[in-house]
Amino acid sequence: MSTHWQRGVFVTGTDTGIGKTLVSAILCRAWNATYWKPLQTGLADEEGDTLTVRDLAGLSPARIIPPAYAFQAPLAPLAAGDLENVTVNPGRLVLPQVQGPLVVEGAGGLMVPVREDMMIVDLIESLGLPVVLVTRSGLGTINHTLLSLEALRRRGIPVAGVVPVGPPNSGNERDMARFGKTQILFRVPQLDAITETSVAELSGNVPLLDVLQQQISQ
Repeated sequence: MSTHWQRGVFVTGTDTGIGKTLVSAILCRAWNATYWKPLQTGLADEEGDTLTVRDLAGLSPARIIPPAYAFQAPLAPLAAGDLENVTVNPGRLVLPQVQGPLVVEGAGGLMVPVREDMMIVDLIESLGLPVVLVTRSGLGTINHTLLSLEALRRRGIPVAGVVPVGPPNSGNERDMARFGKTQILFRVPQLDAITETSVAELSGNVPLLDVLQQQISQ
């Protein structure tokens, strides 16, 4: 487990649009990590998460791994690929060899279809990285968070911890940690603007890798 942990983490969320990219940028900045989003969709509407993380974390080109697949439609990889007559080949979804930590960002939540016989949780399992689970801080988050943690543990996937995004809610944080048998890694408050400066400030709250390595739960 420690070998995998030293290689990085997989950032997933309890939903889409929840803050995975922001959290990925914070982790990359804190650890001077390399970033990889293997499955990018929605390029018809935006420039993509890779460029966003590059700019927010101030990463050099050497710290960016291009997506294995990049689709135009803002849909799950399976649906977006169907529109372009492309089927995802799992052989292209293997961990790149990099120097230092690697932060891998998923697409949507755990049960998002990648191909007919593969979902994001299957990809996570195959890569063998501990998970950082991004959640909302407010109402409804306990149910979504505990369901996601249960799905991960059913596969034996290690969980590094949870990162709530939004206005502080100590009661929800307490219950997510207690009932989910996990830890709150750090918090991302409601931000007026998401900038390289705010990412740099938040990166100071991220635990060190060697500390987290001893705390990963399964």
